[in-house]
Amino acid sequence: MSVRAERVPEVRVRELRTRDLETVIRIDARHTGEAKPGYWSAVFDEFLGARDARFRIGLAADGPAGMIGYLLGEVRAFEFGSEPCGWVFGVGVDDAHARGRVASRLLAECCRRFRDEGVGRVRTMVLRNNVPVLSFFRANGFVAGSFVELELELHPGGAAAGRGRP
Repeated sequence: MSVRAERVPEVRVRELRTRDLETVIRIDARHTGEAKPGYWSAVFDEFLGARDARFRIGLAADGPAGMIGYLLGEVRAFEFGSEPCGWVFGVGVDDAHARGRVASRLLAECCRRFRDEGVGRVRTMVLRNNVPVLSFFRANGFVAGSFVELELELHPGGAAAGRGRP
């Protein structure tokens, strides 16, 4: 695993807190083009409320003027023979600090915590045309995994898209 944990000047990684919600919403909206306060409120309730036994990680990166980045992950075990592994499902950095290795610092801390929990593998999913995010994960040692994600688009009324069923 080659997640690099280089020192980023004047950045401190800490636990994500309830008061960070608005900053996460703002950073995510800047990257996705859509503010999702309902979604992020539910994620914060689930993560910071620790409602179940899953191992969860919520990290924030603080710069001299306040919070500049976040990362969310958890240990999950899925069907189809997948062993429990770490999943990173949310990472974002304020545009003013992009390319400053803030996200890499967050990822390195997340991986350290997964490793300390006995996890041997970390996964994530990225849209194949999201080159900046793909490049970030690849630069931090991620490669294509052993599973292939498949999906089926459903039309209104329950009909599956496509030419037929096998």
